[in-house]
Amino acid sequence: MERLTAGLDDDARFSSLTPRERDVMGHVAKGKPNKIIAAELGVSQRTIEAHRARVFQKLQVRNAVELAHRLLATQPHRPPGGAPLRIQK
Repeated sequence: MERLTAGLDDDARFSSLTPRERDVMGHVAKGKPNKIIAAELGVSQRTIEAHRARVFQKLQVRNAVELAHRLLATQPHRPPGGAPLRIQK
């Protein structure tokens, strides 16, 4: 039951992100440095740092590894390059 409640909290946290914060979150989760993200999105590095800080705050994570873990925990299970796996109980 605790896991189910955590999922609902994650949904609320993800829905609180702005579209730009979601863009930045995707780049951060892929391991890209702020300088590269800034160049790809056409904004300053400082702007990316601010977006990244807000993403971490809203999702209650401390670093990019925790962010990636949180994202993976909310995604359907997929093999590399494949369709979602069906998990049977």
